[in-house]
Amino acid sequence: SMCVKSKKSTHSHLKARAQEQVAQFTALVFDLIFRFSSLMCNSLSCAHLVCRMVQFLVIGKPFLPTGGVTTFVALYDYESRTASDLSFRKGERLQIVNNTEGDWWLARSLTTGESGYIPSNYVAPSDSIQAEEWYFGKITRRDSERLLLSLENRRGTFLVRESETTKGAYCLSVLDYDNTKGLNVKHYKIRKLDSGGFYITSRTQFSNLQQLVSHYRKHADGLCHSLTEVCPVLKPQTQGLARDAWEIPRESLRLDLKLGQGCFGEVWMGTWNGTTRVAIKTLKPGTMSPEAFLQEAQVMKKLRHEKLVQLYAVVSEEPIYIVTEYMGQGSLLDFLKGDMGKMLRLPQLVDMASQIASGMAYVERMNYVHRDLRAANILVGDNLVCKVADFGLARLIEDNEYTARQGAKFPIKWTAPEAALYGRFTIKSDVWSFGVLLTELATKGRVPYPGMVNREVLDQVERGYRMPCPAECPESLHELMLTCWRKEPEERPTFEYLQGFLEDYFTSTEPQYQPGENL
Repeated sequence: SMCVKSKKSTHSHLKARAQEQVAQFTALVFDLIFRFSSLMCNSLSCAHLVCRMVQFLVIGKPFLPTGGVTTFVALYDYESRTASDLSFRKGERLQIVNNTEGDWWLARSLTTGESGYIPSNYVAPSDSIQAEEWYFGKITRRDSERLLLSLENRRGTFLVRESETTKGAYCLSVLDYDNTKGLNVKHYKIRKLDSGGFYITSRTQFSNLQQLVSHYRKHADGLCHSLTEVCPVLKPQTQGLARDAWEIPRESLRLDLKLGQGCFGEVWMGTWNGTTRVAIKTLKPGTMSPEAFLQEAQVMKKLRHEKLVQLYAVVSEEPIYIVTEYMGQGSLLDFLKGDMGKMLRLPQLVDMASQIASGMAYVERMNYVHRDLRAANILVGDNLVCKVADFGLARLIEDNEYTARQGAKFPIKWTAPEAALYGRFTIKSDVWSFGVLLTELATKGRVPYPGMVNREVLDQVERGYRMPCPAECPESLHELMLTCWRKEPEERPTFEYLQGFLEDYFTSTEPQYQPGENL
């Protein structure tokens, strides 16, 4: 009888597996029908009519993915960018028809009845914690402080995020004010009960996070202040421009405003498909091989982190166009040298450095190498958000003035000696460059090694010369720079260490900081 039972369970398991595979295959077929019919019909509603008719003819009833249909809620407004996209408004409820493709899901609006592709990071399951306006998910303590300390926020503004230190726990971050510190952020750990409830103090317990937030909105009850309003948040970037928009036609791009020019091309603010603001880097013909670029771009597009500029799409025939997210404040170098740079003080500069280190710590984890890390290749957005740009491109440049590594176009002042002399580019040579970038921050964009030409810099550095501490820069920060410039690459710190050091700088290193004239 045991044998019979075993055979039965194996049979039912195989049957379930087969049903699952059939369901997945059917989902794929209907998705293909939808796409083909939307091309043929030039209309989404027509495409869906065709889809539903085929569904009914093939299986006798409208097809639903395995496990039924989950209802999702829109977290932000979204305007469609292509004919196959679906526009929706924040709060709108959507049925997900096919979510097997990662970044873009096929969905139907329960408000309008229309269907199309939606960015998956713009929605969350209805009635889930992710659907709550105050839930910010996996953001760091430092990022929560940056958001809450924005100028327009008032005391009691709050958000809930995942705890960085305790798995399964959460953290309530609240904006406070006192006469000594001015505006500051208090963080309260939300602990989980074995029974599934939550509490900040054990005397007041709640069955879910929604009840906890509702309670502290009415009473401070031991917190620094009652919760007043949810911290505003900017809409996130979509993952990619749209579904299947990677190698795009040049005609789909409009160059609107030239932002800058370098040795190898230009940077423009532009528009894709008449709908979407992007940044476009145009490369002079001959700068790099289109085949090698396309191969590298396939790797680059997989690098995704909130502190890396997202690579959206490419035009792979010469002249090569690289399409990325647009960052409104331009390069960090120009930002530091401009009017805004004059107003920046050490806390903001250290925060910017910690963001860059965070992006580079991700590059480090992914076993990738930047090769050209400097302020000119960091972009700045709203709220002093910094993102690392142009990672990996330097390896592909074919210009003799660059590849000689001593030529006029090569960024010798930022380059580690082993990379400049022997071409040994590693994440540790990126750490050296980061040390030089710290001097750019501390001096508000001054060229490193002032008064020295490239050849002289290389000779002096080889002999053991290191830049002195910039004016008004704390000695502890200069000591960090010196660790980045250690002769032996393996003795330099990791980006993970640099990120932690800079994020905790004012609590552990410079707790008595007093602002100076420039820093």
